[in-house]
Amino acid sequence: MNRPSILSISAMTALGLALLPGSAVSQQRSLQDQLVGSWSFVSAVNTRADGTKVDTFGPNPGGLLMFDGNGRYASLVVRPGVPKFASNNRDAGTAEENKAAMQGMIAHVGRYTINEADRSVTLHIEYSSFPNWNGTEQRRPITIAGDEMKYTVLTPSGGSGTSEVTFRRAGPATVGAGQGR
Repeated sequence: MNRPSILSISAMTALGLALLPGSAVSQQRSLQDQLVGSWSFVSAVNTRADGTKVDTFGPNPGGLLMFDGNGRYASLVVRPGVPKFASNNRDAGTAEENKAAMQGMIAHVGRYTINEADRSVTLHIEYSSFPNWNGTEQRRPITIAGDEMKYTVLTPSGGSGTSEVTFRRAGPATVGAGQGR
């Protein structure tokens, strides 16, 4: 084969690789590289021991999961429609208000490690709104396809069974977005 033919084939191959769809390229990226960033909470479906399924945070939940490139993460999930405290003081909620607030959200922060071989993330939970998780480690099998991430919680905060949690890659933040302003 002559030199011009080899150069032509090389150029066509390089162009073909450059035009591969994003999903093909993402399959070559490490789980760590795919995971880093912000993810919007979509759902958490708990499958109980008897096989029944419960959408833990109801329809249209809110939340965000963030993984940084240095091995730290933060997670917050909130059920919509949790009633406001009549006193407008979080330290002065009634028993019913406190119960609704506690059952309507979960938050935790800490460190994370990735196991590329078995496609899992282990959360090293330092602090959680569910105190039983403080100081624990939880391995969560994970899949990422395009802008969707799913992982399985083998020890859900709501009791027995397992939860499949779904997230969507968060888009850019905009000024004035959100309800917490």
